[in-house]
Amino acid sequence: MAVRPYQIRRSLRAVVGPLLVAALLAGCSVARPAESIRLGVLQMNLCNSGMAKGCFTGRAVDRAAEVIRAERPDIVTLNEICAGDIDVLERAMTRVHDGIVVAAFQPARNGRTGEPYRCVNGEQYGVGVVAHVPAPYRGHTVHNGFYPAQDPADPEQRAWLCVEALGVSFTCTTHLAYTSADLALAQCAHLLDAAIPALHSRSRYQPTLVSGDLNLRHGGSPDVRSCVPAGYRHRHDGGVQQLIATPDVTIESTRSIGMNQTTDHAAFLVTLVTERQPDPAA
Repeated sequence: MAVRPYQIRRSLRAVVGPLLVAALLAGCSVARPAESIRLGVLQMNLCNSGMAKGCFTGRAVDRAAEVIRAERPDIVTLNEICAGDIDVLERAMTRVHDGIVVAAFQPARNGRTGEPYRCVNGEQYGVGVVAHVPAPYRGHTVHNGFYPAQDPADPEQRAWLCVEALGVSFTCTTHLAYTSADLALAQCAHLLDAAIPALHSRSRYQPTLVSGDLNLRHGGSPDVRSCVPAGYRHRHDGGVQQLIATPDVTIESTRSIGMNQTTDHAAFLVTLVTERQPDPAA
């Protein structure tokens, strides 16, 4: 049975000034230099399926919205969420940012039925991205897939999700297998060595970052660095949450933010600098 691989919504507010400037510049034949953009990337594992009784509280989404309002991140990557959680956190993002906010959700797959995996409340369960796209907005595309390597004993089949904001970046998230570190490493290698290079070959190259709960550790056995391509930037929260970025991204700082015992992971905030790619049509 065919499964719709993701749900996506887009929240728009009018941003007349920057769009007018972009329109005026559209006729200019002089190539413009790349523009540096500072981005705050907030990773959160909310343990909100209802299945993991040791970390489920039912309060993690509300706390996540509080953190978004306080920290005003540009990008939020989300693991262990239900589909409806994206709506709540998208609204939180639109309250702290003018302009365009895009949101995407990718369910895990139930390996026994082929259907999307479900939270206890019946909603689809998986990972998500919510992102404020700095003006001028040139459009966005969602990419997703399932890993070829899965644990046959675990019905939850892991997936990856990338949002391509044209001219800005690819932002990807994933939640890798917890039953085997070797399996998580194989999934990590597939994402960074196969899936993302395929995106780069099909689309115009853009700076790319992966932020998520990889169930692998810096200094672990196996070590998460085993799947980080040479030259890529890498930061971690001291645990299993990682940010990996292409070499053209500069990482300025990292910080953990308490979630007030609403989930079993602190939020992980990374501030980075990248460059907006010049519009080839300009």
